[in-house]
Amino acid sequence: MERLIGTRSMGVRAPIIRQGDDIAAIVVDSVIKACESENIALNDRDVIAVTEAVVGRAQGNYATTQQIADDIKQKFPSGEIGVIFPILSRNRFAMCLKGIAMGVKKMTLMLSYPSDEVGNHLINIDALDEAGINPYTDVLTEAKYRELFGYRKHTFTGVDYIEYYKNLVTDCGCECEIILANDCRAILNYKKDVLCCDIHTRVRTKRLLKAAGASSVLGLDDVMTAPVNGSGYNENYGLLGSNKSTEDSIKLFPRDCMPVVLQIQKSILEKTGKNVEVMIYGDGAFKDPVGKIWELADPVVSPAYTPGLEGQPNEIKLKYIADNDFAHLSGDELKQAISEKKKKKDSNLVGNMVSQGTTPRRLTDLIGSLCDLTSGSGDKGTPIILVQGYFDNYAK
Repeated sequence: MERLIGTRSMGVRAPIIRQGDDIAAIVVDSVIKACESENIALNDRDVIAVTEAVVGRAQGNYATTQQIADDIKQKFPSGEIGVIFPILSRNRFAMCLKGIAMGVKKMTLMLSYPSDEVGNHLINIDALDEAGINPYTDVLTEAKYRELFGYRKHTFTGVDYIEYYKNLVTDCGCECEIILANDCRAILNYKKDVLCCDIHTRVRTKRLLKAAGASSVLGLDDVMTAPVNGSGYNENYGLLGSNKSTEDSIKLFPRDCMPVVLQIQKSILEKTGKNVEVMIYGDGAFKDPVGKIWELADPVVSPAYTPGLEGQPNEIKLKYIADNDFAHLSGDELKQAISEKKKKKDSNLVGNMVSQGTTPRRLTDLIGSLCDLTSGSGDKGTPIILVQGYFDNYAK
């Protein structure tokens, strides 16, 4: 009988992961038990995805705010810095900011506006237009911002982030001045030592600041890149991709992830005879149309994946060929023609009209987004995702 279900994504429940747990063994055991419980047959090229949070937790990859402060003190001995372009997040940045503030005496905190890098808005752009503000050139002091826009709370969190971040810094005994600007070089009128907190634009920001004469320029990816007094670390991403753990600590983005995905793949093959693909995923890359938030606060969607997930889809747009190549056909005849067309498609459809409208993104970004939406970020308890049928098409 013809199989009528295509791609499906399923959350797999797992035990609460603790430091020191064998994450690969837990993932394999959880997937196999879930398949047995639900009478699911594993197939070659199914995808097993594991959220970065439980991998980092198993690794014990944590750092305290004091350890962050110690690293900041060593890297910014003057004790006075500009901190620019942080995202507005209690989970993603607040504890990092606390550690930074504990490591310096004076801080100029420069926020981008009307939103941060990932779409969290301080104000909407219509309000800027009404106030006659040009966000590309105008630098606003905190006082000027309040005069023009008052106190505004985030749509979803109910937090006024200017007030929240300033109080967090001053509660650490650090002097704090807040400005709003979108040209990174504006900070040099206030501080010459700069910590860049942007994620995906950080390379350009560092380059511009160095060319403009900054005394020292580092990014979040340059902090906690090695152990500090017994802390965790991430040699590639530093503080990027970290999450709040407690009121005084963070969980860092996981490191050494390739051995984990390869071990899961190997163990599944040994136990089931199926050659699956495996990836570790963080934030998906999608944008909320109401809150305007672009979800990707991690430096990458996937820090590690098996080789079979390299590349991007090579797909034909079904409705295009149905309306153009086979407009004269219908029913089983149309179905057969489309199946044959897909079987004979070129190995690389870049620039070919039959692929227009398909999603030109990497497989890991697409599957990671699917997994992030499936697992959610709250209490579902499914840090493992099983994706089946992703590599099937109409011809199969």
